[in-house]
Amino acid sequence: MKAIVYTEYGGPEVLKIQEVEKPTPKGNEVLVRIRAVSINFGDLIARNYKNISPREFNMLFLFWLFAKFSFGLNKPKIKILGNTFAGEIEAIGNDVKTFKPGAQVFGYIGEKMGAYAEYICMPENGIIAGKPSNMSYEEACTIPYGTLMALNLLKKANIKKGQKILIIGASGGIGSAAVQLAKHHFGTEVTGVCGTARLDFVKALGADKVLDYTNDDYMQFAETYDIILDILGKGTFAQYKKSLNENGVYLLASFKSKKLLQMLWTSIKGGKKVVCSLSIPKNEDLILVKNLVEEGKIKSIIDRTFPLEQMAEAHKYFESGNQRANVVIKV
Repeated sequence: MKAIVYTEYGGPEVLKIQEVEKPTPKGNEVLVRIRAVSINFGDLIARNYKNISPREFNMLFLFWLFAKFSFGLNKPKIKILGNTFAGEIEAIGNDVKTFKPGAQVFGYIGEKMGAYAEYICMPENGIIAGKPSNMSYEEACTIPYGTLMALNLLKKANIKKGQKILIIGASGGIGSAAVQLAKHHFGTEVTGVCGTARLDFVKALGADKVLDYTNDDYMQFAETYDIILDILGKGTFAQYKKSLNENGVYLLASFKSKKLLQMLWTSIKGGKKVVCSLSIPKNEDLILVKNLVEEGKIKSIIDRTFPLEQMAEAHKYFESGNQRANVVIKV
């Protein structure tokens, strides 16, 4: 089968198309013929991990160190990237009960990756579910990663209907999913923060208001919020505290040691608090997301689609900052 392989860290040019051995499903696995895969921020980090310093890494130093050993110190251990896909099941292992050949599915692989290929094996109890009936493969492959992460984050903030939420980084994979979930599933009033080029994209997702972070005074918020979700953790509690309502939550998807200490302190002190959260997705989350898609509460907006052979060009485009929505690879 064809796959995009990289054997050294670096820029988009390290991604090469190669013939590799087609996998065979074990007893509890399904063989998926991948039809589309989306490019996520994590793919870029993994591709160039050797050159990512602890300071540039958005999480704790310990997480950076663990990832260093997991991905490989000097050369990649994981040779095929990609963690969110859509396709159909071609074959199943002898012990599989849930899926049958021909079923259309979508799913999330996680840090093991491997979706930049024509085929992949997934355990039956992995994060895989029937593809939403109202989406194409290309649309469906953009859904799992961001929605699974955002759903878990919002639950940690104890989000409630009628609240007001500010989402900083609203145009990325997690942020764009958080906008839709917060607005259409949890019933909150959503204000999104993003760059100029993606203002229309965030508005199209359903945000009530959109702020441009390139505007020098964007942080002079005219109102306060029950939840401020900071996707990349670039801000500080001191910056946003005044914009939180009483007992409001500053929610972080990415965080370092200082913010962990702030979480401990504010949990003891009471009132406005910091919440640092790791998302651990489950299969039932993906099934919920599938249902929300079919109810019209979550949609996919695609900027550009590339063939598998142009993966390097797709990565180059993705990290240029010029993309206005999702970038998809058609396999």
